Amino acid sequence: MKKPVLIAAALLAFSLFSNGVFAQTAPAAPAGDVVATLQASDNGTVAAFLIKVANLNQTLGAGPFTIFAPTNDAFTKLSSGKLDSLVSDPAKLATVLKGHVVVGKYTKGDIVKALNASKDRKTTFKTVDGGTLTLAYVDKKLQLSDEKGNTANMLLYDLQATNGVVDGLSDVLVGK
Repeated sequence: MKKPVLIAAALLAFSLFSNGVFAQTAPAAPAGDVVATLQASDNGTVAAFLIKVANLNQTLGAGPFTIFAPTNDAFTKLSSGKLDSLVSDPAKLATVLKGHVVVGKYTKGDIVKALNASKDRKTTFKTVDGGTLTLAYVDKKLQLSDEKGNTANMLLYDLQATNGVVDGLSDVLVGK
């Protein structure tokens, strides 16, 4: 087994025993950029690790960005074969991760305002790789979906970073 796969497996196992979640409210001052902020959060360590494996640190440098980041628990929902496949192919992993990142800083307040201004209570975002994410109210929850029909519920909001904001998702936007 390759070293990155072992590290990813160890991080996933650790996340199963972690009870932490993303901060629900913004800290007084952001601790770092979006990647450092994920790494410092209790439930963003797997996403931060995978961003590094995919060599996206520089891509996510300037910003502002909004990362709809799957929580550590979201990554545990993927089959081990799927996760191993992604970790062993950094280019494929980068494509999946970039599908969770949009240019611009969108707080929960911004998102709710856009949804309320829309007739169909939906709003769309362009990802950094040109894809489309749609956010809508579904069963009284905010649900994010990609062009392929993958969906995830937004669980956590407004983890502030120096170059954007991170929101937590229930699932990874990729087929399981």
